[in-house]
Amino acid sequence: MSASFRDFEVNDTMLIIGALLGLYALYLLAGSALGYSFRGQLNSLARLTFLIAVYGMLALALNLQWGYTGLFNIGIAGFMAVGLYTMAIVSKPPASATAGAATVSGLGLPLWVGIIAGMLAAALLGLLIALPALRLRADYLAIVTIAMSEIVRFTVMSNQFQNVVIFGRNLGTGGGRGLLLNYDDPLQPLFDSAPYAAVEDVLNPLVGGSVGPVLDSLTYAIILMGFVAGFYWLLKRTGESPFGRVLKAIREDEEVANALGKDTDRFKIKSFMLGCALMGLAGILWQLRQGAITPTSFRPQVTFFVWLALIIGGAGSNTGSVLGAAVFAGLLFQGPLYLKNIIRQVYDVSASPNTFADAIGPIFAGNVSPFVAYTINNINALQLVIMGVVLILIMQRRPEGVLGHRKEEAASIPLSRPRSGGGTAEPKPATDGGRGGDEQ
Repeated sequence: MSASFRDFEVNDTMLIIGALLGLYALYLLAGSALGYSFRGQLNSLARLTFLIAVYGMLALALNLQWGYTGLFNIGIAGFMAVGLYTMAIVSKPPASATAGAATVSGLGLPLWVGIIAGMLAAALLGLLIALPALRLRADYLAIVTIAMSEIVRFTVMSNQFQNVVIFGRNLGTGGGRGLLLNYDDPLQPLFDSAPYAAVEDVLNPLVGGSVGPVLDSLTYAIILMGFVAGFYWLLKRTGESPFGRVLKAIREDEEVANALGKDTDRFKIKSFMLGCALMGLAGILWQLRQGAITPTSFRPQVTFFVWLALIIGGAGSNTGSVLGAAVFAGLLFQGPLYLKNIIRQVYDVSASPNTFADAIGPIFAGNVSPFVAYTINNINALQLVIMGVVLILIMQRRPEGVLGHRKEEAASIPLSRPRSGGGTAEPKPATDGGRGGDEQ
């Protein structure tokens, strides 16, 4: 491994760590301004870490499909739902006499079997979609994936599949009521361990009560960050392999890759299936400890969120995917809620108008206070508008993302050669931290 290669790896790692530390510091300052207790600060950091981890995994999976291979998938929520529901049906214990969603039975297999089954189900669904769609133009793949996502969402919400008897088992999706995840918490052995209890004993006096639930959430979020590192490593290794170099060649010019004897359809299908399996795993980890599956969680806006995270960081870069997820989760997803609470402490919004028309009218008379108060009170509803404005600004001013052109090159070796006459051309490292050949 060359020194420049190692330097770029270290720089990317430090960039991610620096961005995360900056976000954590910002949230701690915001929590202090809001008067949060130690428990509240821990809870906010746990929530932030959880969101960064979930969207980081999803952005990395999408980067494999779009950033590496140029496959336009806008059905991410559907693959997440397939992975999660498959895992739940495989791993839920047999139904008891309890009423409600708990009456839907499962196969009662170990949780790790359910996780593998969920990933395989998401990958197989990706195969079924990819076989016909990849032979058409990229926009057809986008249409097929978003249609699939909505079909999956309406299927799991349908009463027809709420309870289905298969081989004498009362299986099903639970319909619109959702599905109860009534299996044992997979992290309970860790939470019951002596070292974990010792940490709780140290923190309990600081919060003036039991820190257990908050510490459990923070621990799970940290574990999910470990999965983000695993996703990152897998995609990095994939990108450096001969398989990954063919994917990047397809991204740059599929016709040239075909002319060189590569079966581009086969490579695209494999890439699409792997990305779908990772999305299914991310969906499982997203709600593994939620206690129940809520079908409304898989609305199309989830796909929009993941795309926004990838666009912020820059498609084609694994580092950009993680950074984009951190910026999205910390500033665009959770940030407006913190901003609203902080502004409320210094600005009275109790007398804000009830309708948008009532807020706009006084502006023409030179009074902007009603509009400001209305905006602050309804910032939750305006969150998607804020995201849309940010997306437009990014696409206009920096479409390559915050990291610039950092696509991994398709070549596995530096293409530059020493110049005759003594001077040497500085080789460009074919790494995630390197800058692609399209940057001048």
